[in-house]
Amino acid sequence: MFTHATYISPFTWRYGSEAMRQVWSEEHKRRLMRRVWVALAAAQHQAGLVSAAQLADLQAHQEDIDIPRALEIEQETRHDVMAEIRAFAEQCPVGGGIIHWGATSADITDNVDALRLREAAQLVLDQLRELLLLLAEKIESTAVIPTMALTHIQPAEPTTLGYRFAVYAQDLLEDYHNLQSLIVNLRGKGLKGAVGTQAGYAELLAGTAVSPEVMEAAAMAILELPYFPIATQTYTRQQDLRVQQVLAGIAASLHKFALDFRILQSPPFGEWAEPFGKGQVGSSAMPFKRNPINTENICSLARYVAGLPAMAWDNASQAILERSLDDSANRRIFQADGFLATDEMLRRAIRLVREMTIDEGAIARNMAIYGPFAATERVLMALVSAGASRQDAHEWIRKASLQAWAALREGQEGQENPLVAILTQDIQIVGYLTAEQVRGLMAAEGHVGTAVMRARAFAQTIRDVVGD
Repeated sequence: MFTHATYISPFTWRYGSEAMRQVWSEEHKRRLMRRVWVALAAAQHQAGLVSAAQLADLQAHQEDIDIPRALEIEQETRHDVMAEIRAFAEQCPVGGGIIHWGATSADITDNVDALRLREAAQLVLDQLRELLLLLAEKIESTAVIPTMALTHIQPAEPTTLGYRFAVYAQDLLEDYHNLQSLIVNLRGKGLKGAVGTQAGYAELLAGTAVSPEVMEAAAMAILELPYFPIATQTYTRQQDLRVQQVLAGIAASLHKFALDFRILQSPPFGEWAEPFGKGQVGSSAMPFKRNPINTENICSLARYVAGLPAMAWDNASQAILERSLDDSANRRIFQADGFLATDEMLRRAIRLVREMTIDEGAIARNMAIYGPFAATERVLMALVSAGASRQDAHEWIRKASLQAWAALREGQEGQENPLVAILTQDIQIVGYLTAEQVRGLMAAEGHVGTAVMRARAFAQTIRDVVGD
């Protein structure tokens, strides 16, 4: 029906996995709608309202989705749910007349939405698990590699590469917990009728031994879907807001990882690199370019996902009285798009962690240039322990550091940091510490505190939570 000769969403073919696209496909939606109608008919059969033959007829044609016919009917009815009801009923000569008996449209569509949200969230959870396990491996394999940490995008003190990966993993593990909680608590509307009172079902079940609540419970048990005890014509749109907030949280974690990756991939750092295919082109104008297209894509999609909670908030806060339809069109878009964008970001992040290149030479070079500045903290503490005034020692080191910075900026001494030499030649400093002591203290690689131990411990925490 759709080709590249007309507008199609980038999520139709460019971004997102086939599995996620299938969850949000029109065919799957209509199949789930029929599942809800059959569950309703089964519950009504238990109440003696629907015959076994009628129920069997619906079950026999439950999978016979005919979208062209439904769309043809919708041209006349201007109502998508009624069109699907009629298309289904045409296929069911025995049971067609009882489809949707007592229901309102949202009794079907809101339960379908909850089912799809749960399926989509589970796909994201599976990807998060894969990414976390890859990060656990990366933490362990790089736990002892010292690297310069940066604050304000300026050299600060050493950390370890494994500890840096643990920072990203910790955020994503929190996202994993939030997503698990979301999945457990996702609920459908149930079967409550036009304004949530079950008045229509009460009329329908009058004279039977089955109450509306019992019928609702039976149908929802067939669907294996928990449901809200209170609803209007729809389930509360606060649920949609919670979904988008969880996705936005994942997007934030992935954006930080991707943005940091872009910085560390830039030539002045040169420490990390994205996988780059043999025939891959970085720029149409500059053949030498190796642009960070995967991390830039993650950041771009993350910004999009970050904006979706605002729309869900509007829907939740402006759901006038028992229902307004001004949320319908945007929900068709952002529910699918939010998951497809998150799906694509995770797919790219998984590939990045699995196939990234780490240049230990560049890491060591940057440590050699900037590590000495960080190590001066150790010299300061040793000077005070040896009897020097902290304030005086701080000033000695500050002046020496400024001299070293000036030398680096001016290109003196090549790329070698002259700070160690400056400190060991300072008569005030060597009055308290020997030159050998100063050189030992200035070995910044060992100034990483408990980073190695805690990074390794966190890798094990990931395995304990998500499983090997």
